[in-house]
Amino acid sequence: MLYPGMFPERFANVEELEEFMSTPSQALIDDMARVDGDIMILGVAGKVGVTLARLAQRAAPSKTIIGVARFSDSEERRKLDSWGIETVKCDLLDRDAVNALPKLPNIIYMAGKKFGTDGAEDFTWAMNTYSPALAGEAFPDARIVAFSTILIYPWVDPMHGGSTEDVAPMAQPGEYANSVIGRERIVQYFSRKNNAPGKLIRLCYAVDMRYGVLHELANWVLKGEAINLGTGHVNVIWQGDASSQALRSLLHCTVPATPINISGPETVSVRTLASEFGKIFGKTPVFAGAESKCVFVNAGLACDLFGYPMVPLRRLVKWTADWVSKGKPTFGKPSHFENRDGVY
Repeated sequence: MLYPGMFPERFANVEELEEFMSTPSQALIDDMARVDGDIMILGVAGKVGVTLARLAQRAAPSKTIIGVARFSDSEERRKLDSWGIETVKCDLLDRDAVNALPKLPNIIYMAGKKFGTDGAEDFTWAMNTYSPALAGEAFPDARIVAFSTILIYPWVDPMHGGSTEDVAPMAQPGEYANSVIGRERIVQYFSRKNNAPGKLIRLCYAVDMRYGVLHELANWVLKGEAINLGTGHVNVIWQGDASSQALRSLLHCTVPATPINISGPETVSVRTLASEFGKIFGKTPVFAGAESKCVFVNAGLACDLFGYPMVPLRRLVKWTADWVSKGKPTFGKPSHFENRDGVY
Protein backbone atom coordinates (compact mmCIF):
# COMPACT_ATOMS: atom_id res chain seq x y z
CA MET A 1 0.00 0.00 0.00
CA LEU A 2 1.25 3.48 -0.90
CA TYR A 3 1.43 6.17 1.78
CA PRO A 4 2.33 9.87 1.37
CA GLY A 5 6.08 10.35 1.60
CA MET A 6 6.83 6.64 1.02
CA PHE A 7 9.16 7.25 -1.90
CA PRO A 8 12.33 5.49 -3.04
CA GLU A 9 15.35 7.62 -3.85
CA ARG A 10 15.51 6.18 -7.37
CA PHE A 11 14.45 3.18 -9.45
CA ALA A 12 17.06 0.58 -10.29
CA ASN A 13 15.15 -0.84 -13.25
CA VAL A 14 11.81 -1.03 -15.06
CA GLU A 15 10.54 -3.76 -12.73
CA GLU A 16 11.03 -1.55 -9.66
CA LEU A 17 9.41 1.38 -11.45
CA GLU A 18 6.33 -0.59 -12.49
CA GLU A 19 6.00 -2.21 -9.07
CA PHE A 20 5.96 1.16 -7.31
CA MET A 21 3.76 2.86 -9.90
CA SER A 22 1.05 0.20 -9.54
CA THR A 23 1.01 0.20 -5.73
CA PRO A 24 -2.45 1.41 -4.63
CA SER A 25 -3.16 3.97 -1.96
CA GLN A 26 -5.65 3.30 0.83
CA ALA A 27 -7.98 5.85 -0.78
CA LEU A 28 -8.01 3.87 -4.03
CA ILE A 29 -8.55 0.58 -2.19
CA ASP A 30 -11.48 2.10 -0.30
CA ASP A 31 -13.05 3.55 -3.45
CA MET A 32 -12.64 0.32 -5.42
CA ALA A 33 -14.51 -1.49 -2.64
CA ARG A 34 -17.41 0.91 -3.26
CA VAL A 35 -17.47 0.27 -7.02
CA ASP A 36 -20.13 -2.32 -7.79
CA GLY A 37 -18.94 -5.06 -10.12
CA ASP A 38 -15.96 -5.97 -12.27
CA ILE A 39 -13.99 -3.70 -14.61
CA MET A 40 -13.05 -3.94 -18.28
CA ILE A 41 -10.41 -1.69 -19.83
CA LEU A 42 -10.75 -1.07 -23.57
CA GLY A 43 -7.46 -0.09 -25.19
CA VAL A 44 -5.42 -1.40 -22.28
CA ALA A 45 -2.09 -1.81 -24.12
CA GLY A 46 -0.98 1.82 -24.07
CA LYS A 47 1.53 3.45 -21.72
CA VAL A 48 -1.05 4.38 -19.10
CA GLY A 49 -3.38 1.42 -19.62
CA VAL A 50 -0.97 -1.26 -18.45
CA THR A 51 -0.29 0.62 -15.21
CA LEU A 52 -3.98 1.33 -14.67
CA ALA A 53 -4.94 -2.32 -15.13
CA ARG A 54 -2.35 -3.57 -12.65
CA LEU A 55 -3.28 -0.84 -10.18
CA ALA A 56 -6.95 -1.85 -10.40
CA GLN A 57 -6.07 -5.51 -9.88
CA ARG A 58 -3.94 -4.77 -6.82
CA ALA A 59 -6.48 -2.35 -5.34
CA ALA A 60 -9.40 -4.75 -5.84
CA PRO A 61 -8.03 -8.31 -5.98
CA SER A 62 -11.52 -9.80 -5.58
CA LYS A 63 -12.73 -8.14 -8.80
CA THR A 64 -12.22 -9.46 -12.29
CA ILE A 65 -10.14 -7.01 -14.32
CA ILE A 66 -10.23 -7.58 -18.09
CA GLY A 67 -7.86 -5.82 -20.47
CA VAL A 68 -8.87 -5.54 -24.13
CA ALA A 69 -6.66 -4.46 -27.05
CA ARG A 70 -5.22 -5.54 -30.38
CA PHE A 71 -2.00 -6.45 -28.50
CA SER A 72 0.33 -5.80 -31.39
CA ASP A 73 3.06 -5.92 -28.72
CA SER A 74 2.79 -9.39 -27.21
CA GLU A 75 5.02 -8.39 -24.30
CA GLU A 76 2.31 -6.11 -22.88
CA ARG A 77 -0.18 -8.97 -22.97
CA ARG A 78 2.33 -11.28 -21.30
CA LYS A 79 2.82 -8.77 -18.50
CA LEU A 80 -0.89 -8.36 -17.90
CA ASP A 81 -1.47 -12.11 -17.89
CA SER A 82 1.38 -12.61 -15.41
CA TRP A 83 -0.24 -10.09 -13.06
CA GLY A 84 -3.56 -11.94 -13.01
CA ILE A 85 -5.39 -9.64 -15.41
CA GLU A 86 -7.55 -11.39 -17.98
CA THR A 87 -6.74 -10.31 -21.54
CA VAL A 88 -8.86 -10.39 -24.68
CA LYS A 89 -7.50 -9.67 -28.14
CA CYS A 90 -10.01 -7.55 -30.01
CA ASP A 91 -10.20 -5.05 -32.85
CA LEU A 92 -12.24 -2.23 -31.31
CA LEU A 93 -13.36 -1.15 -34.79
CA ASP A 94 -15.05 -4.52 -35.37
CA ARG A 95 -18.69 -4.27 -34.26
CA ASP A 96 -19.20 -8.03 -33.92
CA ALA A 97 -15.99 -8.44 -31.90
CA VAL A 98 -16.92 -5.57 -29.56
CA ASN A 99 -20.45 -6.93 -29.11
CA ALA A 100 -18.97 -10.30 -28.13
CA LEU A 101 -17.01 -8.84 -25.21
CA PRO A 102 -18.22 -9.58 -21.66
CA LYS A 103 -20.98 -7.23 -20.48
CA LEU A 104 -19.29 -5.86 -17.39
CA PRO A 105 -20.82 -2.95 -15.44
CA ASN A 106 -17.68 -0.77 -15.43
CA ILE A 107 -15.76 0.26 -18.55
CA ILE A 108 -12.55 2.28 -18.71
CA TYR A 109 -12.31 3.44 -22.32
CA MET A 110 -8.70 4.23 -23.31
CA ALA A 111 -8.59 3.45 -27.03
CA GLY A 112 -7.64 6.22 -29.42
CA LYS A 113 -5.28 7.51 -32.09
CA LYS A 114 -2.99 10.54 -31.73
CA PHE A 115 0.47 9.99 -33.17
CA GLY A 116 0.89 9.43 -36.87
CA THR A 117 -2.34 11.24 -37.62
CA ASP A 118 -0.90 13.09 -40.62
CA GLY A 119 -1.74 10.95 -43.65
CA ALA A 120 -4.06 8.70 -41.65
CA GLU A 121 -6.81 11.19 -40.86
CA ASP A 122 -9.65 8.79 -41.64
CA PHE A 123 -8.29 6.10 -39.31
CA THR A 124 -7.79 8.73 -36.60
CA TRP A 125 -11.43 9.76 -36.82
CA ALA A 126 -12.56 6.14 -36.86
CA MET A 127 -10.61 5.30 -33.70
CA ASN A 128 -11.65 8.49 -31.91
CA THR A 129 -15.35 8.57 -32.84
CA TYR A 130 -16.57 5.32 -34.42
CA SER A 131 -14.89 3.03 -31.88
CA PRO A 132 -16.44 4.78 -28.83
CA ALA A 133 -19.79 4.65 -30.63
CA LEU A 134 -19.44 0.86 -30.92
CA ALA A 135 -18.67 0.72 -27.19
CA GLY A 136 -21.72 2.87 -26.43
CA GLU A 137 -23.90 0.48 -28.42
CA ALA A 138 -22.33 -2.67 -26.95
CA PHE A 139 -22.46 -1.60 -23.29
CA PRO A 140 -25.68 0.41 -22.88
CA ASP A 141 -25.94 -0.33 -19.16
CA ALA A 142 -22.29 0.19 -18.24
CA ARG A 143 -20.70 3.04 -16.34
CA ILE A 144 -18.07 4.38 -18.77
CA VAL A 145 -15.01 6.43 -17.85
CA ALA A 146 -13.47 7.58 -21.14
CA PHE A 147 -10.06 9.16 -21.61
CA SER A 148 -9.91 12.47 -23.46
CA THR A 149 -7.27 15.20 -23.80
CA ILE A 150 -6.66 18.79 -22.76
CA LEU A 151 -5.94 19.69 -26.38
CA ILE A 152 -9.62 20.49 -26.86
CA TYR A 153 -9.14 23.63 -24.72
CA PRO A 154 -8.23 27.06 -26.11
CA TRP A 155 -4.85 28.66 -25.53
CA VAL A 156 -4.84 30.65 -22.31
CA ASP A 157 -2.49 32.67 -20.14
CA PRO A 158 -1.41 30.11 -17.50
CA MET A 159 -0.92 32.92 -15.00
CA HIS A 160 -4.72 33.28 -14.94
CA GLY A 161 -5.35 29.83 -13.48
CA GLY A 162 -5.85 27.55 -16.49
CA SER A 163 -8.96 26.15 -18.18
CA THR A 164 -11.59 24.60 -15.95
CA GLU A 165 -14.08 21.93 -16.96
CA ASP A 166 -16.81 24.48 -17.74
CA VAL A 167 -14.76 25.91 -20.63
CA ALA A 168 -16.43 24.62 -23.80
CA PRO A 169 -14.21 22.47 -26.04
CA MET A 170 -13.14 24.23 -29.19
CA ALA A 171 -11.57 23.29 -32.49
CA GLN A 172 -7.79 23.43 -32.13
CA PRO A 173 -5.50 23.09 -35.16
CA GLY A 174 -5.14 19.54 -36.45
CA GLU A 175 -7.25 16.45 -36.95
CA TYR A 176 -6.44 14.89 -33.57
CA ALA A 177 -7.93 17.57 -31.32
CA ASN A 178 -11.04 17.86 -33.47
CA SER A 179 -11.60 14.12 -33.51
CA VAL A 180 -11.31 13.96 -29.71
CA ILE A 181 -14.07 16.55 -29.39
CA GLY A 182 -16.01 14.06 -31.50
CA ARG A 183 -15.13 11.29 -29.04
CA GLU A 184 -16.39 13.32 -26.11
CA ARG A 185 -19.67 14.12 -27.86
CA ILE A 186 -20.19 10.47 -28.83
CA VAL A 187 -19.65 9.35 -25.22
CA GLN A 188 -22.05 12.03 -23.99
CA TYR A 189 -24.64 11.05 -26.61
CA PHE A 190 -24.70 7.41 -25.53
CA SER A 191 -24.59 8.37 -21.86
CA ARG A 192 -27.74 10.44 -22.32
CA LYS A 193 -29.42 7.96 -24.70
CA ASN A 194 -28.80 4.98 -22.41
CA ASN A 195 -29.18 6.90 -19.14
CA ALA A 196 -25.77 5.47 -18.31
CA PRO A 197 -23.35 7.47 -16.09
CA GLY A 198 -20.01 8.49 -17.57
CA LYS A 199 -16.92 10.61 -17.01
CA LEU A 200 -14.51 12.21 -19.48
CA ILE A 201 -10.89 12.15 -18.28
CA ARG A 202 -9.09 15.18 -19.71
CA LEU A 203 -5.62 13.90 -18.82
CA CYS A 204 -2.81 16.42 -18.84
CA TYR A 205 0.69 15.04 -19.34
CA ALA A 206 1.06 11.95 -17.25
CA VAL A 207 4.72 11.06 -16.72
CA ASP A 208 6.85 8.19 -15.64
CA MET A 209 10.61 7.89 -15.98
CA ARG A 210 10.45 6.42 -19.51
CA TYR A 211 8.47 9.14 -21.25
CA GLY A 212 6.69 12.46 -20.87
CA VAL A 213 7.40 16.17 -20.51
CA LEU A 214 9.99 15.78 -17.74
CA HIS A 215 11.82 13.02 -19.61
CA GLU A 216 12.00 15.17 -22.75
CA LEU A 217 13.20 18.27 -20.91
CA ALA A 218 15.86 16.28 -19.06
CA ASN A 219 17.13 14.81 -22.34
CA TRP A 220 17.25 18.19 -24.05
CA VAL A 221 19.20 19.72 -21.18
CA LEU A 222 21.61 16.79 -20.97
CA LYS A 223 22.28 16.89 -24.73
CA GLY A 224 22.44 20.68 -24.94
CA GLU A 225 19.50 20.88 -27.33
CA ALA A 226 17.47 24.08 -27.60
CA ILE A 227 14.21 24.16 -25.65
CA ASN A 228 11.43 26.11 -27.33
CA LEU A 229 9.60 28.23 -24.77
CA GLY A 230 6.51 28.89 -26.89
CA THR A 231 4.69 26.37 -24.70
CA GLY A 232 6.30 27.76 -21.60
CA HIS A 233 4.08 26.25 -18.93
CA VAL A 234 2.74 22.74 -18.45
CA ASN A 235 0.75 20.53 -16.10
CA VAL A 236 2.27 17.18 -15.19
CA ILE A 237 1.16 14.28 -12.99
CA TRP A 238 2.77 11.01 -11.94
CA GLN A 239 1.27 8.19 -13.99
CA GLY A 240 0.40 6.24 -10.86
CA ASP A 241 -1.60 9.20 -9.52
CA ALA A 242 -3.33 9.73 -12.88
CA SER A 243 -4.32 6.06 -13.08
CA SER A 244 -5.61 6.09 -9.52
CA GLN A 245 -7.74 9.17 -10.10
CA ALA A 246 -9.15 7.75 -13.33
CA LEU A 247 -10.24 4.57 -11.51
CA ARG A 248 -11.72 6.56 -8.64
CA SER A 249 -13.71 8.56 -11.19
CA LEU A 250 -15.98 5.51 -11.55
CA LEU A 251 -17.67 6.82 -8.39
CA HIS A 252 -18.20 10.29 -9.86
CA CYS A 253 -19.93 9.53 -13.15
CA THR A 254 -22.92 11.58 -14.29
CA VAL A 255 -25.67 11.54 -16.90
CA PRO A 256 -24.74 12.82 -19.37
CA ALA A 257 -21.00 12.21 -19.00
CA THR A 258 -19.12 15.27 -17.74
CA PRO A 259 -15.41 16.14 -17.95
CA ILE A 260 -12.74 16.31 -15.28
CA ASN A 261 -9.19 17.63 -15.62
CA ILE A 262 -6.72 15.17 -14.16
CA SER A 263 -3.27 16.64 -13.68
CA GLY A 264 -0.94 18.19 -11.17
CA PRO A 265 -2.09 21.38 -9.41
CA GLU A 266 1.06 23.44 -10.05
CA THR A 267 1.60 26.09 -12.69
CA VAL A 268 4.87 24.57 -13.90
CA SER A 269 7.36 26.74 -15.79
CA VAL A 270 9.27 24.92 -18.54
CA ARG A 271 12.15 27.35 -18.01
CA THR A 272 12.27 26.54 -14.30
CA LEU A 273 12.07 22.78 -14.88
CA ALA A 274 14.91 22.91 -17.40
CA SER A 275 16.98 25.00 -14.99
CA GLU A 276 16.44 22.41 -12.25
CA PHE A 277 17.68 19.66 -14.54
CA GLY A 278 20.60 21.91 -15.45
CA LYS A 279 21.62 22.20 -11.80
CA ILE A 280 21.50 18.43 -11.35
CA PHE A 281 23.46 17.72 -14.56
CA GLY A 282 25.87 20.64 -14.27
CA LYS A 283 24.59 21.95 -17.61
CA THR A 284 23.30 25.32 -18.77
CA PRO A 285 19.97 24.89 -20.59
CA VAL A 286 19.64 26.37 -24.07
CA PHE A 287 16.39 28.25 -24.66
CA ALA A 288 14.71 29.51 -27.81
CA GLY A 289 11.71 31.78 -28.19
CA ALA A 290 9.60 33.23 -25.40
CA GLU A 291 6.68 32.13 -23.25
CA SER A 292 3.21 32.71 -24.70
CA LYS A 293 -0.32 31.44 -24.27
CA CYS A 294 -0.67 27.67 -24.22
CA VAL A 295 -3.08 24.88 -23.38
CA PHE A 296 -3.04 24.82 -19.59
CA VAL A 297 -5.63 23.48 -17.16
CA ASN A 298 -6.92 23.99 -13.67
CA ALA A 299 -7.05 20.66 -11.82
CA GLY A 300 -8.89 22.04 -8.81
CA LEU A 301 -11.94 19.80 -9.21
CA ALA A 302 -9.84 16.62 -9.21
CA CYS A 303 -7.87 17.83 -6.19
CA ASP A 304 -11.14 18.54 -4.39
CA LEU A 305 -12.48 15.04 -5.12
CA PHE A 306 -9.31 12.99 -4.73
CA GLY A 307 -6.85 15.14 -2.79
CA TYR A 308 -3.54 16.34 -4.17
CA PRO A 309 -1.42 13.84 -6.13
CA MET A 310 0.66 11.72 -3.78
CA VAL A 311 3.96 12.05 -5.66
CA PRO A 312 5.17 15.68 -5.67
CA LEU A 313 6.80 17.45 -8.59
CA ARG A 314 10.20 17.81 -6.91
CA ARG A 315 10.44 14.05 -6.46
CA LEU A 316 9.45 13.48 -10.10
CA VAL A 317 12.26 15.77 -11.23
CA LYS A 318 14.82 13.88 -9.10
CA TRP A 319 13.64 10.48 -10.34
CA THR A 320 13.67 11.59 -13.96
CA ALA A 321 17.14 13.14 -13.74
CA ASP A 322 18.55 9.92 -12.27
CA TRP A 323 16.84 7.74 -14.88
CA VAL A 324 17.86 9.85 -17.88
CA SER A 325 21.43 10.42 -16.73
CA LYS A 326 21.96 6.66 -16.49
CA GLY A 327 20.54 5.96 -19.94
CA LYS A 328 17.80 3.64 -18.71
CA PRO A 329 15.04 2.35 -21.03
CA THR A 330 12.58 4.71 -22.71
CA PHE A 331 9.40 4.26 -24.73
CA GLY A 332 10.80 6.43 -27.51
CA LYS A 333 7.41 8.15 -27.84
CA PRO A 334 7.70 11.92 -27.31
CA SER A 335 4.64 13.79 -26.04
CA HIS A 336 5.13 16.71 -28.46
CA PHE A 337 3.89 19.00 -25.70
CA GLU A 338 5.75 21.85 -27.41
CA ASN A 339 3.86 21.29 -30.66
CA ARG A 340 1.59 24.22 -31.56
CA ASP A 341 0.35 23.25 -35.03
CA GLY A 342 -1.76 20.27 -34.00
CA VAL A 343 0.07 17.76 -36.21
CA TYR A 344 1.30 14.68 -34.34
